[in-house]
Amino acid sequence: MDLTLHYAFLPHDDPDAALGFYRDALGFEVRNDVGYNGLRWITVGPADPSAPAIVLHPAAAEPGLTDDERRMIVEMMAKGSYAAITLATHDLDGVFARLEASGAEVVQEPTDQPYGVRDCAFRDPAGNLLRINELG
Repeated sequence: MDLTLHYAFLPHDDPDAALGFYRDALGFEVRNDVGYNGLRWITVGPADPSAPAIVLHPAAAEPGLTDDERRMIVEMMAKGSYAAITLATHDLDGVFARLEASGAEVVQEPTDQPYGVRDCAFRDPAGNLLRINELG
C-alpha cells in the first residue's frame, strides 16, 4: 500500500493570528486561503509542495454540532487541550529562538527527553500544542 500524510487539520479562532504564526513565525508558505460565509480555511506548509500541509480551519465549523458541542470545543481550545501536532527540524535551537522572539507562548524549552527525543513545545494563537522534535 502506498500512503502518505497529505493534510493535518488544526482549528483556529482568529485567521489573521493563525496566519501570522504559521507563515511569519514558523516560515510556512500559504498554499491556499479560502473564505466562505465569513469563515476562512488556510492551508500552510513547508516550501516543498510535496510535503504534508496543515489546514487551519474555523473551530467548530463542522455541520451537525450542537451549540453545546461548539461551546465545548471553544472551551477546550482556550485551555490548550483540543488539538496538537508534532513538527520536526534539524535546528531545534534556531527554531526555538525564532518562535520565542516572535512572542509565541513557550510551553517547554528544548529538552532531552528520557524517551530519546530532544524537543520543545509552543502553543499557537488558538491554543493548539505544537511539539517540535530535533532530527538526527
